[in-house]
Amino acid sequence: MPTINSIRQQRRDGCSVAEIARRNGVSRDTVYKYLKRDDFSPTPPARKRRPSKLDPYKPLIRQWIEDDSTTWRKQRHTAKRIWQRLVEECGADVSASTVGRYVKALRAENRAASERFLDLAWEPGEAQADFGEADFYVMGVRRRLSYFVLTFPYSNVGLAQVFPGENAECVCQALKDIFSYIGGVPKRIIFDNAAGVGRRTADKVRTTELFGRFAAHYGFAYAFCNPASGHEKGSVENKVGAVRRSLFVPVPQVTSMGAFNKNLLGRCMALSRKGHWIKGEPEDRLFAEDRLALSGLPAKPFEVVRYATARADKKGKVRADGPHFYSTDPAFSGCEMLLGLGATTLRVFDGAGTFVCEHARAYGDAPTDTTDPGSQLHLLCLKPAGWRSSRVRAALSEDVRSWMDGLGRDELKEELRLLRDETARSGWEATRQAAELAYGSTGRIDRASVAVGAARIASGAEAIAYDEPVDLSGYDSVFFGRGA
Repeated sequence: MPTINSIRQQRRDGCSVAEIARRNGVSRDTVYKYLKRDDFSPTPPARKRRPSKLDPYKPLIRQWIEDDSTTWRKQRHTAKRIWQRLVEECGADVSASTVGRYVKALRAENRAASERFLDLAWEPGEAQADFGEADFYVMGVRRRLSYFVLTFPYSNVGLAQVFPGENAECVCQALKDIFSYIGGVPKRIIFDNAAGVGRRTADKVRTTELFGRFAAHYGFAYAFCNPASGHEKGSVENKVGAVRRSLFVPVPQVTSMGAFNKNLLGRCMALSRKGHWIKGEPEDRLFAEDRLALSGLPAKPFEVVRYATARADKKGKVRADGPHFYSTDPAFSGCEMLLGLGATTLRVFDGAGTFVCEHARAYGDAPTDTTDPGSQLHLLCLKPAGWRSSRVRAALSEDVRSWMDGLGRDELKEELRLLRDETARSGWEATRQAAELAYGSTGRIDRASVAVGAARIASGAEAIAYDEPVDLSGYDSVFFGRGA
């Protein structure tokens, strides 16, 4: 630039083109070029692209990689395979390294595009829904439960409810309780594609019958986000973590799920007494605008129940949700019964629709039976004074019963907790057998022996048999200070 500026300045001073060329050591053509130029503004540096032998085949390569997105990941094109196909099928005269560099750049471009998210705008009255998981002590037993979260992105207010499952009954019951608490119904709710109410496949949305009825009853629109697209419901994704960190640490104690959930709604609202992360206004004040946009509640509340049929066995028990048995009456042996499955309860009706009984609904893989003495263990751990008259005591062998009768209050509670915890994993019958086997072999009931034995019995394997009784009294005297 100093040379160009000198050429133009010398011309303004009246020097001839030949003299300017001689003074600056350039040709006269160069002098004429810079004298004619009328714009010296900076221009963006741009690398000149050279044509490549691969150019004619780039659209085809793009198409192959796009088609791979619908193919199992272990059966997609590698760069080498793309090069082989170009040579074999198209007669391309290109090197494998050239194809490899282009495929690498193309895939990097596709990854970057997938990480670009739209900044979505949410209107008052719109909501997002999702599930999270956390541990709870339910009647003293540590269990991992699901909690449903409904959040309003406009205000960032989120409300949660805890349930033992993620099925349509739990979702509808949670929504019903939240609608009642806030006094209205959202205009639209966005669900995760894996929610228990239905899912979206391509452009088709299929919901469960119960949720379809629930949505029609309350009159809200719903949609499912795209698979693997959590950013489409980022508000609820963040709120799920915030609720866990703020309300479920340390691990909560739950004795009544209904009372816990009722109290949880108020605790969730208390979290909103802070400024919105970007709008600055308090979240609870913005939530007033959400509430104004809600639809009114219907005149009649929706009954969250799914009906199914089951035939009672010889003892009058019906089976639901896999390994869970519910008692009715031996008089109904062999009869077709109607089951009304709610989120936390199961009601039984006879063939004519007459109510017979109601039970707490069981979840999980461990077998349960409402007639089992093990169903008393949760309450017995809290009230060990009822041990002498309990069905648990009556169901155990005389030797085990006598041994537990001789335990102190604290020792008895510990043994009852052992039976309770193992029953939750392996079922009562397997736990009872394992406890009696452990006592007969070692003269005591310890957690490790019962756990191993119950697991084997529940799986159908033979229980561990000992050649001769094992005397552990020597270990007791050393470790616990007890006499032999």
